[in-house]
Amino acid sequence: MALRFWQSPGYDAGTAGFFAVGSLLFMLGAALSLVTNPLTGTQIAIVFFLGSIPFTIGGFLQNFQAANATDPSPAGEHRPARRVRLVGWRPGSLTWLSSVTQFAGTVAFNVNTFDAIYPGIGWYDRDVTIWVPGMIGSVLFLISGYTAFVATSHGAWSWRPASRDWWSVAVNLLGCIFFMTAAVTAFVPPERAPAWIAAVANIHLWLGGACFLIAALLTIVGSLSDRRGGAG
Repeated sequence: MALRFWQSPGYDAGTAGFFAVGSLLFMLGAALSLVTNPLTGTQIAIVFFLGSIPFTIGGFLQNFQAANATDPSPAGEHRPARRVRLVGWRPGSLTWLSSVTQFAGTVAFNVNTFDAIYPGIGWYDRDVTIWVPGMIGSVLFLISGYTAFVATSHGAWSWRPASRDWWSVAVNLLGCIFFMTAAVTAFVPPERAPAWIAAVANIHLWLGGACFLIAALLTIVGSLSDRRGGAG
């Protein structure tokens, strides 16, 4: 049976490519926030927003793939889904749960980063429009990352350093943890917070982006290897 386009190794590589671009832009935005440079806060916020867009595209493509994964037949064989689904509803699939929570998280980051371009004046406005969507996105990413880890590990925990797939989901989960800690420390208090808190948030944001980049590159390498193996 011929593979559909979302079942090909090239599709996986392309999806991971969007995550890689988004990761690089988030790393750039975090780095610019940490060092002295000629860009304004608004311009740096635009870098983050631009990074959220390929994240969302990658999240949608990954969820689309999971939503249209092959269904097991009573005989144990796999058959394609009856119709193409944009988002799908497969609560029994850990892969789908991981992808749909990740996609929802990327949408929350779209809101978070867009609102940061022209933030409100008061601390309350900033927390409601920027911090809250960022926290929601980070929680969803953390759920997605751990669910993907469980799906690959076939259990709550595993240690498989010889497996490239294990490294991909493990490093991705670490990135989700860094994004979570960055989101927590990004809270804007009523009074001025020490400068080091913002620095910690951006450092963790950079580390999270680096983890996502590594995970994406591992996926690309694996997909290209599978493609060459299939061609052979």
